[in-house]
Amino acid sequence: MLAPAAPSRLMAHGRAFSHIAQFHPELTALRRDLHAHPELGFEEVYTAARVQEALRLCGVDEIHTGIGKTGVVGIIRGRGQASGRMIGLRADMDALTMTEHNDFPWKSTKTGMMHGCGHDGHTTMLVGAARYLAETRNFDGTAVLIFQPGEEGFAGAKAMIEDGLFQRFPVESVYGMHNWPGLKPGTVGIIPGPMMAAADRFTIEVTGKGGHGAHAYLAVDPVLVSAHIITAIQSIVSRNVKPIDGAVVSVCAMQAGDLHAMSVIPGKATLVGTARTFRPEVQALVERRLNELCSAVALGFGATASVHYERIYPATVNSEREAEFVADVAETLVGVEHVVRDMEPSMGAEDFSFMLQAKPGAYMRIGQGGEGSCMLHNSRYDFNDDILPLGAAIHASLVEQSMPFAAG
Repeated sequence: MLAPAAPSRLMAHGRAFSHIAQFHPELTALRRDLHAHPELGFEEVYTAARVQEALRLCGVDEIHTGIGKTGVVGIIRGRGQASGRMIGLRADMDALTMTEHNDFPWKSTKTGMMHGCGHDGHTTMLVGAARYLAETRNFDGTAVLIFQPGEEGFAGAKAMIEDGLFQRFPVESVYGMHNWPGLKPGTVGIIPGPMMAAADRFTIEVTGKGGHGAHAYLAVDPVLVSAHIITAIQSIVSRNVKPIDGAVVSVCAMQAGDLHAMSVIPGKATLVGTARTFRPEVQALVERRLNELCSAVALGFGATASVHYERIYPATVNSEREAEFVADVAETLVGVEHVVRDMEPSMGAEDFSFMLQAKPGAYMRIGQGGEGSCMLHNSRYDFNDDILPLGAAIHASLVEQSMPFAAG
């Protein structure tokens, strides 16, 4: 049994917020139910079913399922259709492969899975917006509510696009929202241009010559070569990338030899890491220098090295007009003093980037914690239910203010 929801302590301006605040307890119950039943990318069967049920109860005009495997799209038409406009709102639904270490009643019921990034809250906020928009319909045009699977490394946004998302629902712009523990509740952050970095994966295979640890001069040690490669890689950002261009190159895993074979020099070693960049030119530079450095360093020791570079998620880049619009809308709800228009970009990545490559739009952060809050992807993280009405109101207000209805 999930715990009853406490009244929200967070206040904001506007009709949308006051309307949605009335069913805040129901949103909280939904969010906690989703938290208790996490599902991984493209496996969001229960979550998608709960979303469909909620949208039916909300009275949306159309519900489309199975887009990008487990994606759901809800359609709500405004009181007017003269504008012919269509705006998209997106929320992600999947959880993480983590073991939860919380002890509240709505903790994960599945071993090794938890909503450690707040996608349960994102989904619930978009459901809240759906209910409000369906009940009021105070806009001229069509709202497209996109419930996306597989954000956590599965490129669910790309899967939905490839499955015809924007052909079937040709939105003119699309908006996404993510909670941010580093911002206080009631605060919204955004910036035109790069908001999150591109995420690339690289795998380096170092091949040497195995041998006996006591006779290392007869071997070509790939562990030694790998150590020099790791050190050399750190020069890419410090000596090749302009200081004003953000980039990170991290070697995060290494595998070589057998821990039980203390005197055996292995023949091969494998390094795995990630590169994060904002600009395509810097991304290309990092990839090129990785190949050049690894090959040259290995050659210097009589070994060889090959680099497999995968571009996983592109950078999340906000359109200038849409980013400014988000900030303007947020100000109507929380006031100018609670909107950060120059939000510091993050080196994390987000597959909403694929949608922003296809359509103008913007990705924003909604504060949920403040100083000392548990960060995302932490085993004790939980979404702050106090911000549910505000997040839903921001979604709804983007629709109302971008497609205003003028009574004749």
